[in-house]
Amino acid sequence: MATFLYRLGRLAFRRRGYVALLWVAILAAVGLGALQAPGASDEEFSTPGIESQKAFDLMQERFPGAAADGATARVVFVAPHGQKVTATANKKAVEETVDALGDGTQVAGVADPFTAKAVSDDGTTAYATVTYKVKSSAVTDASRTALENAVDQARDAGLTVEAGGSAMDSGGGPGGTAEIIGIAIAAVVLLVTFGSLAAAGLPLLTAILGVGLSMFTITVLADALGLSTSTGTLAMMLGLAVGIDYALFVVSRYREERAKGRAPEEAAGLAVGTAGSAVVFAGLTVVIALAGLSVVGIPMLTKMGLTAAGAVIVAVVIALTVVPALLGFWPNAVLAGSARRGDGGRRRLFRARKATTPQGDNRGTRWARFVLRRPVPVLLLGVVGLGALAVPMTQLQLGMPGDEAKSTSTTERRAYDDLAKGFGPGFNGPLTIVVDAKGTDDAKGGVSTVRERIAATDGVVSVSQPRFNKAGDTAVFTATPSTSPTDEKTKTLVKTIRGERPAIESAAGASFEVTGNTALNIDISGKVQSALVPYLVTVVGLAVVLLLVVFRSLLVPLKAALGFLLSVLAALGAVVLVFQQGHGAGLFGVEQTGPIMSLMPIFLVGIIFGLAMDYEVFLVSRMRESYVHGESAKEAVVSGFRHSARVVVAAALIMIAVFAGFVGENDSMIKMIGFGMATAVLLDAFVVRMAIVPAVLALLGDRAWWLPKWLDRLLPRVDIEGEALTRRPDAVTAPAPDPAGDETAEARV
Repeated sequence: MATFLYRLGRLAFRRRGYVALLWVAILAAVGLGALQAPGASDEEFSTPGIESQKAFDLMQERFPGAAADGATARVVFVAPHGQKVTATANKKAVEETVDALGDGTQVAGVADPFTAKAVSDDGTTAYATVTYKVKSSAVTDASRTALENAVDQARDAGLTVEAGGSAMDSGGGPGGTAEIIGIAIAAVVLLVTFGSLAAAGLPLLTAILGVGLSMFTITVLADALGLSTSTGTLAMMLGLAVGIDYALFVVSRYREERAKGRAPEEAAGLAVGTAGSAVVFAGLTVVIALAGLSVVGIPMLTKMGLTAAGAVIVAVVIALTVVPALLGFWPNAVLAGSARRGDGGRRRLFRARKATTPQGDNRGTRWARFVLRRPVPVLLLGVVGLGALAVPMTQLQLGMPGDEAKSTSTTERRAYDDLAKGFGPGFNGPLTIVVDAKGTDDAKGGVSTVRERIAATDGVVSVSQPRFNKAGDTAVFTATPSTSPTDEKTKTLVKTIRGERPAIESAAGASFEVTGNTALNIDISGKVQSALVPYLVTVVGLAVVLLLVVFRSLLVPLKAALGFLLSVLAALGAVVLVFQQGHGAGLFGVEQTGPIMSLMPIFLVGIIFGLAMDYEVFLVSRMRESYVHGESAKEAVVSGFRHSARVVVAAALIMIAVFAGFVGENDSMIKMIGFGMATAVLLDAFVVRMAIVPAVLALLGDRAWWLPKWLDRLLPRVDIEGEALTRRPDAVTAPAPDPAGDETAEARV
């Protein structure tokens, strides 16, 4: 592996013009294809195998053309204090607003609250339901503006008016702001780390190239593979993250080899042969984690994982080819200022040799020696601290936060609160009951029996009149719980209704399914929770096998996997602590606590596992390299920190900055994801990799690198530490670089 990549790095350095032209041609071709492609489809979110999805599919089949997935908006009217919406003036204002809401080419209809009996018992609150001919993602800005103008008209009449529903969702999200902030912070961190604008800019340039190519490719394939508009979100986030990381490690190793006096081409070859080998295997661990999302069984999640895995592969290939090619164009520009000013090859070589002695300590080696002197206290402190943070995770409640989790400054949240106050907390999350009476002699009687039995269930406050399809063999009605959609009692109610199904169906002679947003969220949460353990076993198991090959050690991969589990459980515990239990919620702008987004644990495990293994491979591979080249186990730990700690810290700080940028968003789910990711990277990089890893290796000593002989014979040899490269005769020291940054004469090997 190392020899092949060494040759690839030198080839890319020598043939830099051809490499650059090839990638520009690929980017141009894919970009032109993206411009002409039909674009991403508006794919429906589906979760095969759950009851809610089965019920929805049955509705689509038995009620064709009913636009069950069309957008809706609820406009809530609240009368002034002491008045009722049924008062003459208020009623007139509501009816005028209903007329105005009906205008627009996308509006299918508006339900008048007075004819639809959508007025609260106390007469203070009413709502009008606006249905659209299109899905929420297709509602135009003009339609939303018309709705807002109608709402303003009613407000001018003295009513309190708010609007919620799927039609109000404009697709929101960070809109690129978080990514821009992340790139800016990454640039600052890279500049501080390398002390060179070129060295800081090169990883950013290659990462942007990789993300651009990946997003163009996703656009080209979107129509053929049925990719939705949200599929590329994860690919963009991870493509940017690992793209910067991988280029950062190759550039850092190139600078290190140049500091030893290597010629530019030789340094590029060695950088790709050693750091590039680590990049390949780090990338494979990320790909395993992302491809493993298919275990969950949610098609959208599978597509997001596979497209993000493709983006990671692109980032790896770019780090192995484009980075050495760019180094070939400007071999001295990425060096530190003192080296570019031409201090002389001998002095640079002397400083490099001095840096490899105990007297040439840096902060990484000083920290490593501190841990090696006190491994037990450091290990106990790290494990106990992460364990304490993980405790709240035992109370994890999964769900899909809706309008109730939004800021009170939004009209959607105020509409939610007004409806809950006027009609009860369960009104915002009704259960949809689909009754299949096909083949039954008395369909209406069967539906009536199901309706009556469900209405008599404790926790149900009301049921609507059933609506039959044209054939008269299927009916739909709603059951309103007494508790809110995110309340645990609502989840218990759904389980109770489903548990009573055999008795109800026996009495009615018809079958039924429970669906609706509330039931759907409950089902998805259950599916994700049940898939979490198989996902962890699959991903961690495959990664352990891969790390066995990389490190040729039995204990190091197990230690890496256990460390990751500690950090991800602690991060989940921190998310529960803030977003579910509300501790410190005000510091992060969390106005409403509630269940954790259903897909959050899977996303957190997948993304953080990939990044954690990145840091593990980059840090421990240098230790393995030093150990193989003759250093003792403890000296190898110090050497690993000397060469890799700084860039691992820089990479982690960049990721923390990128993810933390999402905490400032108004959307609670984006805020939650940003907080969880930033916390996980912080804990994994600085507690697990920088403290627990050296402490464990110090306690294990030589045993850390032990591998049974029978297993050693079975495992393929990939030479990630570049042992084969050390057998080559050293390249002669390169002459001092020209201050202008032109390429120096290269010493041939």
